[in-house]
Amino acid sequence: MPCPESSASGWRSVSNTAPSAVLSDSRPRRQRGRDPFLWLAVASSAVIVAFILVPLVEMMTQPTLVSLKETLMDRDVVRSIRLSIVTSSSAALIALVFGTPLAYLLARRQFPGKKILESVIDLPIMIPHPVVGIALLSIAGRNHPIGRVMQSVGIEVMGTVTGLIAVLTFVGLPFYINTVKAGFEEISPRLEHVSRSLGASAGGTFFRVTLPLAWRHMVVGAIMCTARAVSEFGAVVIVAYHPMTAPVMIYERFTAYGLKYSQPVAVWLILVCLVLFLLLRIFSLKPKAAS
Repeated sequence: MPCPESSASGWRSVSNTAPSAVLSDSRPRRQRGRDPFLWLAVASSAVIVAFILVPLVEMMTQPTLVSLKETLMDRDVVRSIRLSIVTSSSAALIALVFGTPLAYLLARRQFPGKKILESVIDLPIMIPHPVVGIALLSIAGRNHPIGRVMQSVGIEVMGTVTGLIAVLTFVGLPFYINTVKAGFEEISPRLEHVSRSLGASAGGTFFRVTLPLAWRHMVVGAIMCTARAVSEFGAVVIVAYHPMTAPVMIYERFTAYGLKYSQPVAVWLILVCLVLFLLLRIFSLKPKAAS
């Protein structure tokens, strides 16, 4: 039979350690609740969110419904917003056609100079955008061989829709290529190897296996390219002040008439960007089966 004293002492030891275990288990929760770094992070987050939202909310609530309706009835405003959407969508389409093979190459191949090529692709993000407009005009002029060839076939850049699409494609390409490259990297190369082992060509494997799996990233990349292009001002104002895009229209209304007449146009452009943002979030959600 077990000794009563030993069992009693064992009970006392268990009963003595149980509260200490509970205290030690609950102590980290108290410490987490009193952690000054947590409150510092919350305060910093609140400052950042307020810094982004307060000016936007203030600008969107200042114009009256009457002024917004009058702005929407203005043909010049509607024409500028339509031009921004059309040229930005055209830039996204060009990025999709020419950027998809490059994104696939960067995702699947290792070659000398790959890091340099990736840096070149990201250059439009880093350099000032008025410089982009000046750089494109410098090669499209009569004193440059490329400019002479373009003029010989009737392609004009200065003050044309063609010039708008060119600069918008330039600034939007990095967003499309990097997004699609990340999508290709998520696809296992073994799927392509299986397709090739069954006799499919490289092109057939790309269009039948890789592309259907990466279509969501391609759509997201195109939306990001469109959203970036629709808000471009610096390069556009250098290459083509006329015909006016929506950002240039906002700038002209502000310099000529002030905030009262520029804010309604800005509100409508923000609504267009919000639609693009909503589409971006919709296509960024992965299906539950895939997750």
